[in-house]
Amino acid sequence: MQIKNIQTAFNFNQSLIFNEYYPIFVLLVISIVLSIILLVLSYLLAVQNPDSEKLSSYECGFEPYEDARHKFDVKFYIVAILFILFDIEAIFLFPWSLSLGNLDIIGFWSMIDFIFELGVGFIYVWYMNVLEWE
Repeated sequence: MQIKNIQTAFNFNQSLIFNEYYPIFVLLVISIVLSIILLVLSYLLAVQNPDSEKLSSYECGFEPYEDARHKFDVKFYIVAILFILFDIEAIFLFPWSLSLGNLDIIGFWSMIDFIFELGVGFIYVWYMNVLEWE
């Protein structure tokens, strides 16, 4: 009797998994096949005409004239990191705004604290003139 119940439970779980994950599996297979088709077509149909500048290791179009060990300005990288940081933090605001009516008081005030810390971080970045270009 127990073996039959285990088999029935196993069949139920197997069909549940199949019903739930089958569309995801189909989407994954379609995306992999489409990616392979696009890569093959782009390789076959693109004009392959490399010249010496395209084959060089530098993308700026001219040969380097300085040593690679000199100081350089990292301002662009700092601004890019800050953009990613504030962008990711802003993503947290969308689900919070959609579920605002369902939150309890702790969830509400924790998100207000998050917004406050985000504002303090932005004011600090602004105060340190990180966003100013010279």
